[in-house]
Amino acid sequence: MRALQILAATLLTWVAFVVVPPQAQAAAPPPPTPCPGCWKPALNTSWQWQLSSVPGEPFLNVTMYDIDGFNATAATVRRLHETKAGRKVVCYVSAGSYEDWRPDAAQFPASVLGAGLDEWPGERWLDIRQYGGPLGQIMRARMDMCKSKGFDAIEFDNVDGYTNETGFPLTAAHQIAYNAWLANEAHARGLSVGLKNDIAQIPQLLPYFDWALNEQCWQYSECTTGQNGDYGYDQFVSAGKAVFTVEYELGTSKFCAKSNAQNFNSLRKNYELDAYRVACR
Repeated sequence: MRALQILAATLLTWVAFVVVPPQAQAAAPPPPTPCPGCWKPALNTSWQWQLSSVPGEPFLNVTMYDIDGFNATAATVRRLHETKAGRKVVCYVSAGSYEDWRPDAAQFPASVLGAGLDEWPGERWLDIRQYGGPLGQIMRARMDMCKSKGFDAIEFDNVDGYTNETGFPLTAAHQIAYNAWLANEAHARGLSVGLKNDIAQIPQLLPYFDWALNEQCWQYSECTTGQNGDYGYDQFVSAGKAVFTVEYELGTSKFCAKSNAQNFNSLRKNYELDAYRVACR
């Protein structure tokens, strides 16, 4: 009987190891990686967010451009720097989803590909628990690309998978561990890093990120700690870190005054994130 019990325990341990990869058990995130040379945007920073096309000259007279890291060339990044003193350029990449049109799409192993994103054909959620393996290597290569093209900062998209139907049993702890890892890897490359959405984890992730970007927090009444109870973008502002927000459906009269009162940098944009832009200040 004792031998059978030992065999059963051994089999259970083996099955658990095979079915659940080591990364599935979220470890406590490491301390934030300091980056004294990283760009820290001023609380009042003018900006443009343009992802569906690469911006061309003449560029807007704004301090920050956030553009697609794959589609933009090093020459575009260089011209954005040359045409306005002090201008910074942010590299947009998705860190939480697979996109079948990207040049590195074939590198993603099937094991990290989950459910499709609603209304985004060709895009699937990633098993962020596996960042210790090939997924992490892919994301490091993307950060290296941003660095090599001359970007100053990085915006990681879709870093709130744990709140969605991803096809994986992701938890808040998994998301914190992954997002902290991303921020530390960016800082290790001298890149400033912004927290995209993931509002509920602001208190835990604030020490890791240099600024924040949000979509539609005014529409859904979730911008501030007063609205949410425990978390809000006012916590970034209180820490001296800039906040950038976008609304797609609200008219500027519905959110600009509130954004300005919070010292947010807010725009009205089209869902396509084309060149259209109305700034609140």
